[in-house]
Amino acid sequence: MRYVDMHCHLGLMRDGLACAREAEVRGIGILDASVTPAGYSASQEAYAACPNVRVAAGLHPWWLSDGTCGDADVDALAKLVSDTPRVGEVGLDFSTKHLPSKGAQVRAFTRVARACAEHPLDGRLLTIHAVRSADTVLDILEETGLVRESVCIFHWFSGTSDELARARRAGCWFSINAHMLATRKGREYARIVPEDRLLLETDAPPSNTAFGYAELERELAETSERLAAIRHTDARELACRIAERSAALLDL
Repeated sequence: MRYVDMHCHLGLMRDGLACAREAEVRGIGILDASVTPAGYSASQEAYAACPNVRVAAGLHPWWLSDGTCGDADVDALAKLVSDTPRVGEVGLDFSTKHLPSKGAQVRAFTRVARACAEHPLDGRLLTIHAVRSADTVLDILEETGLVRESVCIFHWFSGTSDELARARRAGCWFSINAHMLATRKGREYARIVPEDRLLLETDAPPSNTAFGYAELERELAETSERLAAIRHTDARELACRIAERSAALLDL
């Protein structure tokens, strides 16, 4: 593998299948983070013939916040994760827009985390959304034991320096994208995270844009090069190490 995109939404692309197939030809792996349980089932079927794609079962907090998903979807995801090794996108978003649904979000994430803990699987991985909520996310991961038993990845980490330190101590992983490297805080976080916990992602596609394979590859390459420059290390060697690590996590 040349690169592995550890957080992408193929199901939200205009032609995710074409992107996945071209990525396979070009040696790029993809973790497709679903945003609803129904989306997970659809993606499982759509990308079943793509050996470079792994699909995670998720319920994005935004979909809870706006009422698109509710208790039935939480129940569905809790059942799915009992035998699903890859979980995401899940998590919490306490930004102003989504704060009114804080209680529902916490209940949902706690339910899913407990379901994972009650049904341990080798190689389980979670890709986690945590906006203004990293401490609460960590509380739940620690209370359920998931932080010790699973690979817990903070996607596009934007918390405080204290929260980052806590996540690092807990052994969490961090997937870095171009948006994170566009801020001074994000660049500093990318510099100090232990290399053996570093991953790459695109979080593609951006809203209301035509985003396909060419854009995905370019963004992964540019993010990888910027990350190497920030960390003062050889770009090709860093990209190779991150790709190997990511492929191992996804069993690619």
